[in-house]
Amino acid sequence: MDVQIDLGGTLGAVPGIFQRPADAWLLYALAHGAGAGMRHRFMEAMTQALAARGIATLRYEFPYMATGARRPDPPALLQSTVRAAAAEAARLAPDLPLVAGGKSLGGRMTSAAQAREPLPGVCGLVFLGFPLHPPKQPGVSRAEHLGAVDIPMLFLQGTRDDLANLDLITGVCRDLGPLVTLHVADGANHAFEVLKRSGRTDAEVREELAETIEEWCRALVAAPGTT
Repeated sequence: MDVQIDLGGTLGAVPGIFQRPADAWLLYALAHGAGAGMRHRFMEAMTQALAARGIATLRYEFPYMATGARRPDPPALLQSTVRAAAAEAARLAPDLPLVAGGKSLGGRMTSAAQAREPLPGVCGLVFLGFPLHPPKQPGVSRAEHLGAVDIPMLFLQGTRDDLANLDLITGVCRDLGPLVTLHVADGANHAFEVLKRSGRTDAEVREELAETIEEWCRALVAAPGTT
């Protein structure tokens, strides 16, 4: 179902896609990465894999993507969009527990918004390839805000991700403590694609991601006081 997400004031609205399977038990507000929007094949495939597991999704565009611009909006606007999308998700499915996050930039802006001020109703964050640093510029400064996030977080990272050195992201997750779970997809790059010689397919990796999200979220919503 196509929806419009009101950003408030003079900012207008951005488009979204709400997908709720008949057996939905969870809703995931899912933001896109920097270079491709909510209809990218990875986003489409992940929502289908999640729907097969009873997970509803709200995909949405950031303003720059909705207008066809190439350069991402300033962080404040990106984070405001995340907050508006979380509010719209809660409105669309008030009966479902809500997690938020997304692919790359979308996940990082979600965590930054949560660190600044908790997203109402969101009980966990799920990152599909957290972009820890630019390509060939390893560092951890982009993770500094994560210490201010006080809800559980799931990081799904590929071993060939050139935006998240595996040793660095492992160290970040370890230092953040028990609120964090790291799942490593062997052989996957930042787009969760694998080489042919790996012996498996991109679709199999996406199934692995969806299964991991389902297991983690089921444990999350079963925890006392989560919802």
